[in-house]
Amino acid sequence: MTAPVAARGRAAAFVDRDGTIIREREYLADPAGVELLPGAVEGLRALHAAGYLLVIVSNQSGIARGYYDETAYLAVQRRLIDLLGGEGVAVGGSYHCPHHPDVSGPCACRKPSAGLFREAIRGLDLDPGRSIFIGDRLRDVTPARELGGRAFLVRTGYGAREARAADADVVVCDDLRAVARVAGPPPPRR
Repeated sequence: MTAPVAARGRAAAFVDRDGTIIREREYLADPAGVELLPGAVEGLRALHAAGYLLVIVSNQSGIARGYYDETAYLAVQRRLIDLLGGEGVAVGGSYHCPHHPDVSGPCACRKPSAGLFREAIRGLDLDPGRSIFIGDRLRDVTPARELGGRAFLVRTGYGAREARAADADVVVCDDLRAVARVAGPPPPRR
């Protein structure tokens, strides 16, 4: 069992990338393939305006599998950040896991593990209990239970299929725009 994370500063919206912000494409390695999903910009903009720091957290097993390298991942990520920035959306942090247990062995950073979230919490001085966890897979939002935040599953990407297995503590929304409407602002500091 891991030690709990102490409540600290700002609330975050921890957001998965593929299938949540951008269209799901298996092992995306080409920046030209970055396509923002409908509602993503509006949702991210509203979450930021409500008081959440936007933090992207993504599993990137294509690196471990040899489908692309860190340089290709970073090029795709830069394209996403540029597109969002052009729409007035600022991303406060971006974290990724380059591993896959079948190839590189187990790690503490691959979702549903909370390793990347803990790294972001420490590095960005975040309060996980005031934060929200958003993704199109249940593994994207599972860390909310361990860290004390709220979980939101979007029906984009793989979400429509995964929604059937969501527990009652996972709020299911159509897209990021709907998450922003339902989540509202972060709770006050404790």
